[in-house]
Amino acid sequence: MPAAHASAQSALQHTVLGPAIFAGVGVHTGAHVRVSVRPAPTDTGIVFVRTDITDQDNRVPAAAEAVCKTQLGTVIGNAAGVTVSTIEHLMAAFATLGVDNAIVELDGPEMPIMDGSSEPFVQILDQAGRRQQDAPRRYIEILAPIEVVDGDKSAKLLPSSQFEVAFEIVFDSPVIGRQAVDLVMTEDAFRTELANCRTFGFAHEVEALRAMGLARGGSLENAVVIEGDRILNPEGLRRPDEFVRHKALDAIGDLYVLGAPILGRFEGRLAGHGINNQLVRALVAQPDAWRIRTFAPELALAV
Repeated sequence: MPAAHASAQSALQHTVLGPAIFAGVGVHTGAHVRVSVRPAPTDTGIVFVRTDITDQDNRVPAAAEAVCKTQLGTVIGNAAGVTVSTIEHLMAAFATLGVDNAIVELDGPEMPIMDGSSEPFVQILDQAGRRQQDAPRRYIEILAPIEVVDGDKSAKLLPSSQFEVAFEIVFDSPVIGRQAVDLVMTEDAFRTELANCRTFGFAHEVEALRAMGLARGGSLENAVVIEGDRILNPEGLRRPDEFVRHKALDAIGDLYVLGAPILGRFEGRLAGHGINNQLVRALVAQPDAWRIRTFAPELALAV
């Protein structure tokens, strides 16, 4: 049994202890949205509920097959056409803080962007607390390499006894250039190495995005904005390599639509939400490349 998963806490499922209520603006819609993260029974997974919709099915489970759009964010939808967008930063917090089951109620089409990172969600979940549940946590153990390639972009999952995340980006921008990060992804590592790293974009793209109905809520309060060879945000960067660390954060959230934490190594190169979801779907389509593992019975025997 991997040392990183040897505790009773990680062997069993968890939900939030009490409701976590917050609000904010959607980065793309610009809409103000109120959210309540509530406890859920074992084996529920993460389910989003659109409380502003009452005349049709308003439940959208965060599942691999539910991802319906990946342009500048991950969007999930159900058979009724109800969608929830920009879920990846909250999903990354759920994945790394060990929240298996939760109901996320929101009264709009998009999760609030908060400050553009996962840190506000980590703080919100800390305030709500977490409760251990009487059911084993299921892990997705990678048994064989899975890779998707699209031109110079790629993403892969490789066997490993722990969850590792490696990412590399290359931008033709003097502010970014080439950056890489490679981490063993524990809860502590997420909190200290990735959680506060913000989404980013280029000033010259903003008007085009807004013409497409995107980035209407984007601002220097919730994104790092680059113009030429400078950062427009007065406070500057939180880390010199904040850009690649945020891409790693995104990948963690995108992978969690698989419905369980991963025992394996993720490697992404120039990848985004689209490639990440292609990798998720490729994994699901190759059941011989992975298996579900639980550790609670082994833990009981050890005691």
